[in-house]
Amino acid sequence: MNVGQEIRSERLRRGWTLDDLAKRGGVSIGRIHDIEAGNPSSVEGYVRLALALGLEPRLTVRNERVARTARDVDPVHSAMGEVEAAHLRSLGFEVLIDEPYQHYQFSGRADLLAISRERRALLHLENRTRFPDIQDAIGSFNGKRAYIGPELAARIGIAGGFRTEIHVIVGLWSAEVLHSLRLRRETFTSVGPDPADRFGAWWAGTIDLLKPGKTSSIVVLDPLPGRRSSRRRWIGLEAAMTADPRYRGYADVADALHRAGVA
Repeated sequence: MNVGQEIRSERLRRGWTLDDLAKRGGVSIGRIHDIEAGNPSSVEGYVRLALALGLEPRLTVRNERVARTARDVDPVHSAMGEVEAAHLRSLGFEVLIDEPYQHYQFSGRADLLAISRERRALLHLENRTRFPDIQDAIGSFNGKRAYIGPELAARIGIAGGFRTEIHVIVGLWSAEVLHSLRLRRETFTSVGPDPADRFGAWWAGTIDLLKPGKTSSIVVLDPLPGRRSSRRRWIGLEAAMTADPRYRGYADVADALHRAGVA
């Protein structure tokens, strides 16, 4: 059982805020947020929250080696998230990885979220190493960009919700992905119609210049830029229509990561 998800689902079903549960369970808001996000906590913390919600606490165990293997089954996807998280965190943003969300029948996990509480700003990145099923990828992205902002804002206590939401599909900078983008150009343009400059503001750490609103964009990213610091890490959809690929496909990137000792 995913304890954090169960606790969050029951809290939302009851219409409780994080503060409501904190008061009833004697657990801090920050600790509840960590638990709901899937981060490990003490048995006492789980029991306090379960009892406050009327849930029956049960003890389970798992093989952590198996869990790690499951997470690392896609090393290229993991490498993309690692690059993004390291860069955005270095700029002072709060970063959440594999963050769960639920809105009635819609539920899932966001690959990466970057948050500025002061600016009430959210960046949501959906990483894609390939597009074997374009409609499925688009459906997942549409659900997340519609619901994850309000749900997350309510969960972590952003009063009034996020003023700025940037949702981005981040494709691997490979010939395989570029081919998909070019083959279905109008489809991807419809899903990510906004220029990538707002994503660029997050990447540059200049989000104070962003105007309020919600936008959706598509970029391609290189998780292994090499030694040249001037080499572009990412480009937007328009540039991707004519840019040369950095890699032929997924396998080439996986091999490069292995040779670099990071996968």
